[in-house]
Amino acid sequence: MTFPPIREELRGLTPYGAPQLDVPVALNTNENPYGPSQACADDIADAVREAALGLHRYPDREHVALREALADYLSRDTPHGIEPAQVWAANGSNEVMLQLLQAFGGPGRTALSFAPTYSMYPEYARDSSTRWVQGRRREDFSLDLDAARALVEAEQPHVVFLPSPNNPTGTALDPAVIGELCAAVGERGVVVVDEAYGEFRRAGTPSALELLPTHRNLVVTRTMSKAFAAAGLRLGYLAADPAICDAIRVVRLPYHLSAVTQATALAALRHAPELLGRVADLRGERDATVAWLREQGWQVADSDANFALFGTFADRHAVWQGLLEQGVLVREVGPPGWLRVSIGTPAEMTAFRDALVHVTAQITKENR
Repeated sequence: MTFPPIREELRGLTPYGAPQLDVPVALNTNENPYGPSQACADDIADAVREAALGLHRYPDREHVALREALADYLSRDTPHGIEPAQVWAANGSNEVMLQLLQAFGGPGRTALSFAPTYSMYPEYARDSSTRWVQGRRREDFSLDLDAARALVEAEQPHVVFLPSPNNPTGTALDPAVIGELCAAVGERGVVVVDEAYGEFRRAGTPSALELLPTHRNLVVTRTMSKAFAAAGLRLGYLAADPAICDAIRVVRLPYHLSAVTQATALAALRHAPELLGRVADLRGERDATVAWLREQGWQVADSDANFALFGTFADRHAVWQGLLEQGVLVREVGPPGWLRVSIGTPAEMTAFRDALVHVTAQITKENR
């Protein structure tokens, strides 16, 4: 017997996580480079101070005020509006996803997505003892609807993950594709459209929130980590049919959102216009970065997110390491040969461009 007596399917595995290194330019975890203003920070501090006076009591386990505020925020992205009963929040969209699999996955059930995609999805499935099936995207990272529908019909999944924009490629989905797959899954399962990067989508790209009245098996997830510049807050949420929210309430841990988390999130939402004010700047920097990379001869996936996937490199690790030695940290993720860069400030992106030119020229010189 080997100690500790961990589940056999977990033995020898390493925990998920991007490198956390102290570098001048960190562009590897898709964080928003612009923090809150002093006024926003002061409002958060006041809210937390008030919450601290009641820490001897449990928080509102239904986080009613927060669900009301999130519903009001989401209603801006759909003409149909969102009701608080359609909203559920948890500690990051990671916990939201795990709760969805605890409620709708599990032993004897199947979850499905299409690679390349977010590497945590199969881990959520593993942790909830849900069978995992993975289809493939096209070479341009778009989704082949006929192939996707055929896989859904063959595997009969109970949970389908459709990130839009996709991570790590940045690719957004046509709402018609989402609707078709919702119909293919039917009420046997749920279709989860992960919009963690939804606020960064290009003009004319609609949110899947608009489809909620048509498909009761649709779940749309969001996070405050990216556009709201609140990665340290750990607050994710979803919008769905109220019956789906009620199902999640069965599996959630008691008082899963602390009073401090709820107070901080509510304060941040009061400053939504300010916190989201930099989104347009980041979109512009993203588009400029994509254009520059293509001008240098690299392939770049179309992106509706706050990052760009680019390549291809014969030895991407050598490029990653070379960038790190220049003080620029990007992410070695996605299909072989590709790297992903988060969009930072103009100064950070200049440092990235200069470092990439230097590193690739050095590698080319060494390989002659």
